[in-house]
Amino acid sequence: MEFKFDRKANFRERPAFTRRYAAWVKSVPNEVWSKEQAKLINSFMESAKNFALSKEQYLEMVGRERR
Repeated sequence: MEFKFDRKANFRERPAFTRRYAAWVKSVPNEVWSKEQAKLINSFMESAKNFALSKEQYLEMVGRERR
């Protein structure tokens, strides 16, 4: 399984996403964003269980890309 990742695009998009998300968190009541945050974290945990690579395989893949 080959995974293509555009580092430059990700580098440009990440700050914009962070600013939008921070503005959203500031604009809604704590009860709303904390429930949404819990949903997000739970979905990350579920995705991690179903991830096709083991921890070791992932770390090896990341290490190869950074060389």
